[in-house]
Amino acid sequence: MIFEVTFQVRVSDIKEGHKWYEVVLNKKPDLQPHSGFIEWEILPGCWLQVAEGIPSKASGPLRLGVTNIIAERERLVKELGIDRFEIHSREEVSAKWGTFTDPWGNQLGFFEYLDKKEEKERIKQIVEGSF
Repeated sequence: MIFEVTFQVRVSDIKEGHKWYEVVLNKKPDLQPHSGFIEWEILPGCWLQVAEGIPSKASGPLRLGVTNIIAERERLVKELGIDRFEIHSREEVSAKWGTFTDPWGNQLGFFEYLDKKEEKERIKQIVEGSF
């Protein structure tokens, strides 16, 4: 039984990585177990680890679900100066999405459900743990 997930990105400067990811995730880290390593619990059981080290080329993307991708893009453009964050959609896909790159080359992104009823139901399932 799988009950948790972690995703790790590496950054060459942990202090800058800490600041950058704090803005992206819009919260302080949940754990800093040792030097050069920071963790955020994005959702219950879903962790993002930021480790100091040599970034992997073209890792990711890690895409995070949001309720308003345009507002989130505008926030990151304003607060982090993200300059390449196009939003995409396809008729056969039930979400729109966008990918951007952190200063170390890791690919991240957001997605937003097009069907707001489906989005609301999915959020409810996650919050209640009934998935």
